[in-house]
Amino acid sequence: MSIEFKNITYTYMPGTPFERTALRDVNLVIREGSFTAIAGHTGSGKSTLLQHLNGLMSPSAGQVLVDGVDLNGRGSREAKRAAMEARHKVGMVFQYAEHQLFEETVFADIAFGPRNLGLGEEEIAGRVQEAMGWVGLDYEKFKDASPFQLSGGQMRRVAIAGILALHPKYLVLDEPTAGLDAAGKEKLIKEIVQLHRKKKMTMIFVSHNMDDIACLADKVIFMEQGRVLLHDTPEKAFRAKEILREAGLCPPQICSFLEELKAAGVPVDTNALTVEQGIENIMEAMGRA
Repeated sequence: MSIEFKNITYTYMPGTPFERTALRDVNLVIREGSFTAIAGHTGSGKSTLLQHLNGLMSPSAGQVLVDGVDLNGRGSREAKRAAMEARHKVGMVFQYAEHQLFEETVFADIAFGPRNLGLGEEEIAGRVQEAMGWVGLDYEKFKDASPFQLSGGQMRRVAIAGILALHPKYLVLDEPTAGLDAAGKEKLIKEIVQLHRKKKMTMIFVSHNMDDIACLADKVIFMEQGRVLLHDTPEKAFRAKEILREAGLCPPQICSFLEELKAAGVPVDTNALTVEQGIENIMEAMGRA
């Protein structure tokens, strides 16, 4: 199954002097189980694209399908019901998700969504405990704490747990590590990777950090001016130098460093996306020198 964009166009404030087309005939398929990264400069259409994923926005033209169901739900009552169920499959974590917190305790905040689904208290408690475990928050230690007394990283994880408690099939993360210190960022990245690997959850995330994208994603989407310039593996995406330049993006730092070494006469293999791979390539080049 998958999320599919079919000829999606979206125009803000059509028919006014402020009309602006944010998405232009976008066609994409995001496969179930993938870890897809979306990159592009401000104004490239990333955020607008994300808000189409669970029906927060409806396209001016085209269709968004989740597991084959049109999120617009046009037509019969059955179609509308199916569209609502499909939207619930997509969990959305916005940038600075901790700003969404509002309850007095961590438990109450995470339980808010499941309770609105009409679940029983026993199932709600089980979902809260499970979600806290997935984001690395000890249930007994934090369930009665005020979310506003936690660190920034902990608050972010509470917000993500609130989405996970809804049991989404697809998890959308908009700049999930923005504003976190190095330790908080590293911990959150590890938890996101764990979710993907152990729960087989499909991940779609926006990031400006090409090093994170290279380490995490198995598919990369580059966007510019509402268009998809490229949708491919990280290995191929970061070798597409012309497309990178058109999108105003830079390759991971290790790629640039290896290119500089090679230009300086070091016979190093430049095909590396992570620091670990780069070190291996440099050591092999030194062994041949």
